[in-house]
This record gives sequence, C-alpha cells and structure tokens, in this order.
Amino acid sequence: STAVPGLAAKPIIDVMVGVRSLEEAPRVFDALAAIGYCYWPHRPWMHWFCKPSPAARTHHLHLIERRHPQFAARLAFRDYLRVHPETADAYAALKIELARKYRGDREGYTEAKAEFVHSIERLV
Repeated sequence: STAVPGLAAKPIIDVMVGVRSLEEAPRVFDALAAIGYCYWPHRPWMHWFCKPSPAARTHHLHLIERRHPQFAARLAFRDYLRVHPETADAYAALKIELARKYRGDREGYTEAKAEFVHSIERLV
C-alpha cells in the first residue's frame, strides 16, 4: 500500500526485494541484522524481516525469488492500483473496515483482504 500514492496504509514501510535464489539470500542476513532487521520465518517461498522487532514494526522486508509467481503478482497488483484509482479507493475502504474489525489480529486482517487481492490478480 505504501507503493500506491494516496492509498491508506499502516505506518509501516513495506519493501520487496527480488533475489536470484532463497538459498543464496542468507549471505545478507548479517548485514540486515546490523541495520536492525530481525529475521522471521514467515512463508516457505520468501525470507521475511521486520524492524525493529516483531512486536513493534516500522519496516517489513520481503526477499522473494524474482521467478516466483508472487513476485510478479505483487508488482502487478501494485501497478493495477496505481492506474485504477476507483479500485484503489475500494481497496482502501476495505482495508479501513478490516483494520477496525481485526484490530490486533494481523493474520486475520491479511486473510480477510485476500479475496479482494486475488480478484485483482486474476485481472492482470
């Protein structure tokens, strides 16, 4: 959401980095730790980090193989929202509603918005 100008978003900087392979990516883990990132195994198809801690996050960092379907899907979703403001507005309204409903339940919030995200991914 932070990559779509004007879209409502949590106050968290969310960054996705395409990597050649997940097996090679651990070479940068120490450098990321040195600048305050905490590694948190999250999904088998990505390496996920947060900063400054899992309990109080200001930054998310996703390392995903460039060839993984989620890498392209996430970029396509972002790009679609950037050129379809009415869809971005609908997504923002949904996010606000779900943030109230799932206050304190990050996984529930993410799961509840998944169908909307998938509906856009099917369009692109």
